[in-house]
Amino acid sequence: MHPRIKRLIGSFLIVLLVIVYAVAAMVVAEAKLAQSNGFVHFAYFLLSGLLWVLPAMLIVKWMYGAPKKRS
Repeated sequence: MHPRIKRLIGSFLIVLLVIVYAVAAMVVAEAKLAQSNGFVHFAYFLLSGLLWVLPAMLIVKWMYGAPKKRS
């Protein structure tokens, strides 16, 4: 696949990932953390705010990986 196409697809995937992940994190927080104290909220949003980076790193690694050579 051409590197420009991979980067375009990867960019759309990262934007989609961030949107879906943010909505999912807010839904979980609303459903499970409504009666929790401030420390639990802080810990949850700290963890969930950093956790999206892992799948994003895989997408970026795929985007900027060396193109396969045709035989």
